[in-house]
Amino acid sequence: MVAPDDGIRLRAEDAADLAVISACLQDALVAVRDLAYDRDERRFVFIANRFRWERGVAAGSARFERTLCGVAFAEVDSVAYRGFRRSEEDRILSLLAVRAQGVGAGGTIDLEFSAGAAIRLGVAAINCYARDLGEPWPTAWQPGHAADEPA
Repeated sequence: MVAPDDGIRLRAEDAADLAVISACLQDALVAVRDLAYDRDERRFVFIANRFRWERGVAAGSARFERTLCGVAFAEVDSVAYRGFRRSEEDRILSLLAVRAQGVGAGGTIDLEFSAGAAIRLGVAAINCYARDLGEPWPTAWQPGHAADEPA
C-alpha cells in the first residue's frame, strides 16, 4: 500500500489480497448507476465513494476523508444481483465486505452491502484492481456499526 496521502492502488490475485481491498472499501458508498458489467470483456467495474480508513485522524481533530475509488474485477463469467434492482439507478448501496468463495472455475466473489443487498460475481480467478481517483475531500462523518452487525 502507498502512503495515505497518495491514495490506494491495489491488486488482488488471491483471497488474502482481496481481504485487504475489502478492508479499504468497507463502508464505501456505491450508486447503482455506477455498476457496470461488460460481458464481452468479462469485466465488472464500479466507482465507490470510499471512506479513507487508512488515513486515520490527527490527535484532537475530527476530520475524516472520502475519495472516489475505481474498482475492477476481470475474468468475470456471470453477475447476479440480490436485494435491489439495476433499474434503481438513484439507490445508494453501502459496501460492507468483499469475499471470495473457491478459486478458479466455479468460484465466486460476493460484494455484500447493508440491508441484505449483494452482488455475486462468477469468476474464473481472483483478479481485482482498486485505485483512488482524484483528490479526497473532508467529511465530518465516520461510519459506525452496531456491535452485532456483520462487517
